[in-house]
Amino acid sequence: MKLIRSIEALTRFAGWLGALLVLPLIGALIIEVLSRYVAGRPTLWAFEVSYMVMGAMFMLGMANALRIGQHVSVDIVSLQLSERANAAIRAIGYVLFLPVLVWLVWELSKYALSAFETNERSGRSAWNPVVWPIFTVWFVGFALLALQVIAELLKSVCLITGKHHVKELAE
Repeated sequence: MKLIRSIEALTRFAGWLGALLVLPLIGALIIEVLSRYVAGRPTLWAFEVSYMVMGAMFMLGMANALRIGQHVSVDIVSLQLSERANAAIRAIGYVLFLPVLVWLVWELSKYALSAFETNERSGRSAWNPVVWPIFTVWFVGFALLALQVIAELLKSVCLITGKHHVKELAE
């Protein structure tokens, strides 16, 4: 299904982008350790960069984790059920979870926009950076998760109705 493939391509790209963020995170931590323990002068910015980049990694990766089935699941019951029964259970979960996600995406969009308009700052360090970029990443991350939930719901419905096999949907 083209819609599923499109959503999953976007999700895969965001996951790749999130994984790349490990490089600036490592760089910031190395600079902080050298500055603090070798030069005796800790940085003003490393703490804030670290939590913001780690948060961005998590937010950009959570939809991809759902796509590849890496979220925590309890398989005791699902191993005993058929593929169709598991798809029905997942579909119910996605239908219940999707309104919460849509609401969260809506609220995060307002939160990010407000932070941008007011030039909100973190207040957590002497560096005190603006926070709208990380709030925007939160919004994007949850929007991607909502899209991936829609893709997963569509895959479950297709399995329940017998229209396609999961492997065909993901290709």
